[in-house]
Amino acid sequence: TAGMERVRPRPRLELAVGGIGRPLVVLGQHNQHNQQQQQQHQQLMPAVGKLLLPDDATERQFSVDDLEDLGEIGRGAFGAVNRMRYTPTGVVLAVKRIRSTVDERQQKNMLLELNVVVNCQCEFIARSYGALFKEGDCWICMELMDTSLDKFYRIVYHHLHEAIPEVVIARIALATVSALDYLKEKLGMMHRDVKPSNILADRRGRVKLCDFGIAGKLVDSIAKTRDAGCRPYMAPERIDHQRMTEGYDVRSDVWSLGISLYELCTGRFPYRQWGTMFEQLEQVVKSDPPRLTDIRYSEEARSFANLCLTKDVKKRPKYRQLLQHPFLLESAALDADADIAAYFCSVLNRTPEEAQLADLLGAVHVA
Repeated sequence: TAGMERVRPRPRLELAVGGIGRPLVVLGQHNQHNQQQQQQHQQLMPAVGKLLLPDDATERQFSVDDLEDLGEIGRGAFGAVNRMRYTPTGVVLAVKRIRSTVDERQQKNMLLELNVVVNCQCEFIARSYGALFKEGDCWICMELMDTSLDKFYRIVYHHLHEAIPEVVIARIALATVSALDYLKEKLGMMHRDVKPSNILADRRGRVKLCDFGIAGKLVDSIAKTRDAGCRPYMAPERIDHQRMTEGYDVRSDVWSLGISLYELCTGRFPYRQWGTMFEQLEQVVKSDPPRLTDIRYSEEARSFANLCLTKDVKKRPKYRQLLQHPFLLESAALDADADIAAYFCSVLNRTPEEAQLADLLGAVHVA
């Protein structure tokens, strides 16, 4: 076309997965970063197109033709999560479908998530059974949990007009910190998007962290990307760009956990909704941090949540310090699995019909 420079063709990285899928475009062929992405692709490809279910001793080859769609569970910027049945065995899965993209950063995020779920062996992280590509989209097959904590706490507080018991709050905190510690120590990563909607629970009382689409690789324990994550849960040091020149570490996820625990203990988000970035800066960076003062919870519980919400990042604890806090030590020593499972069942059995639930969640939605 006249007036336009000739554009050199982009390299294409072929994903040869059982004859399905289209090549993903990798931008900037002379970039060392893209070479790393290609290496990641090559390392992950042997695991793609294979499914290992809980009761199976060996992996199975599988394709989209083996999956029966039972309806959408949730939707986000990445794509959608659907409930699907693996027809050869009847096992029902949660399938996260990540849309194909030519955006380099989004491709990197997809690879990071796939890398986490393929390599993860942690009881507090949602388990992956396998992954495949369909027309360039990535489908990740996960264990199906019963609820996410954003939906759960809104049902408890705004429909049932109750409060979540401390023993359950403690289990949620212990599971989440353990999952975050695993990511850092075993995979050299931080989650960067800790919030109630990314923490799942089921009727067996299990609590698991999920959604690693923007997880960040730590270099010397520091992450650099500024805009990854959900802004309402971001730590002060991630919002204040004057303090961002040296990056941030896992303590920013500790802050996000503190905000999440505040929500779970009170049924509400600690800040009013922001109209502008300036309003967020004023509240989060310049004002005092939120404080959990609800006397329904013990001094240890309040201390733990408020410790996570320490505004000075240098004084905010890391995961290993949190795991030694009396609140978590007591939870780890407590044999409360049956009671916690019974509680989740009790709430889920009293969950309103789908239409009512949608209205309820819409009415109290935060940011």
